[in-house]
Amino acid sequence: MITYDKLWETMKKKEMTQYRLIKYYGISAGQIGRLKKNMYVSTHTIETLCDILDCRVEDIVEYRRDEPLS
Repeated sequence: MITYDKLWETMKKKEMTQYRLIKYYGISAGQIGRLKKNMYVSTHTIETLCDILDCRVEDIVEYRRDEPLS
């Protein structure tokens, strides 16, 4: 499962708010909602967030295995 928990941590460190992402950087409220629910977002959105936050992909996205392989 892909999670965006690290995004919220990175945003806090960089003092970035959801409001600023929407208002000043053009990230849609729908995309923010999808990120909150760990739903699919495009690699373009991830790239844009990395540019805005001046960070790496690993600072935004994390992969967690859902179930152990049998």
